Amino acid sequence: MSELRITLLGEGGSDRALLQPITWLLRQHAPELAIQAAWADLGRLWTPPRGLGERIVQSARLYPCDVLFVHRDADHADPAERVGEFQAATQRARRQDNVRPPIICVVPVRMLETWLLFDEAAIRTAAGNPRGRQPLELPPLRSLEALPDPKRSFRDVLRAASDLPAQRRRKLRVSPERVAELIDDFAPLRSLAAFARLEDEVRQLLEQHTPTG
Repeated sequence: MSELRITLLGEGGSDRALLQPITWLLRQHAPELAIQAAWADLGRLWTPPRGLGERIVQSARLYPCDVLFVHRDADHADPAERVGEFQAATQRARRQDNVRPPIICVVPVRMLETWLLFDEAAIRTAAGNPRGRQPLELPPLRSLEALPDPKRSFRDVLRAASDLPAQRRRKLRVSPERVAELIDDFAPLRSLAAFARLEDEVRQLLEQHTPTG
């Protein structure tokens, strides 16, 4: 079976959660490929690189891959602005160190938690209460990209799903990665512009990719 090695470079440790939707997309469009996914853990380095261009160089060097995915939260900026920053950093990286793998920018609007607030079963299970029946009031899919604070919405929904007493509820901590790994189907996110943009780039990449075999 052919293999595709991917590496994800994020902005923080919680960004590992994005490996799940990225891998799901790759399997949707290339089910014959064995996906080998790695997380670029640059924080473990004695002197972690700071600029995005240098972080791209180090990721490609330390985590050899066929495709490098780079996560940038849109936050309150125009997603096009984040993509522009990514493209400039990619050009610097290629000039500086001859970085060769294709590089795809992953820009959720506004934050990665936006892509996790749709699967009620995964949220309830991650909160430790899979059979809970209390209303969660998940935001409608069409409004996810307009949420002012997805991190807060993510936290509040998980606490509600736990159905714990108030004091214990406030102490509840569930990582985005835990919720992501419980989601089997990311297809509902295709209605979001940022996710659809990522899928288009993945599709184009796979059309041009020659598996390593």
